[in-house]
Amino acid sequence: MNLEQYLPVILFLLVGVAVGIIPQVIGYVLGPNRPDAAKNSPYECGFEAFEDARMKFDVRYYLVAILFILFDLEIAFLFPWAAVLQELGATAFWAVVVFLGILVVGFVYEWKKGALDWE
Repeated sequence: MNLEQYLPVILFLLVGVAVGIIPQVIGYVLGPNRPDAAKNSPYECGFEAFEDARMKFDVRYYLVAILFILFDLEIAFLFPWAAVLQELGATAFWAVVVFLGILVVGFVYEWKKGALDWE
């Protein structure tokens, strides 16, 4: 095995690391460093921090976020399918109908369980 085969990979890694590190070093070296009390104070939406930053969130927040990501990704899968629907034929159409049916069943299940209710 010849090491010349790995040269493009090593070069790619070196350039990637350089692109990630060099701007940070330039900013650290050339950027102004004038800390004062206002810059070093905790900031939260214009108010002083009034609770611990590691406070626990309600699990429903995470559930709604995960459901949003899930259904958002499923819609993203439909765009390429719709772009080539004419070439795919009836089998692909019915496969997506089954796919969407499973999504609807999952959505109705989550709705009935109250995952989308916010109190």
